Amino acid sequence: MIRDLSLYCIIGDNEWERGIRQNVMVTIELWVNVDRAMVSDQIADTVNYKKLKDKVVKVVESSSNRLLEALAYSIAKICLSEERVEKVKVTVDKPGALSYARSVAFELEMAR
Repeated sequence: MIRDLSLYCIIGDNEWERGIRQNVMVTIELWVNVDRAMVSDQIADTVNYKKLKDKVVKVVESSSNRLLEALAYSIAKICLSEERVEKVKVTVDKPGALSYARSVAFELEMAR
């Protein structure tokens, strides 16, 4: 898992949101066969979380989606492009999006 990755991007459908970068929190849960990695203790036998995080950061910070759903889908596609990832669950939170709520969030689960 990569938990609570704090990133800034253009996100939202309101006109005022189209010109500012807002904080989103991204959590990524991966289903990966780690049998070899547990024995070998080699990163080549699992997912390199830093490289995956770098790809996600690049896409999110350059995005300008209107919907959390579209942003989560872009992140899920990146994760599934990793050959060892069999399934992914992406949660994107937008803190402060609604009065009286900590955040608005969308969660997407996808598999190969």
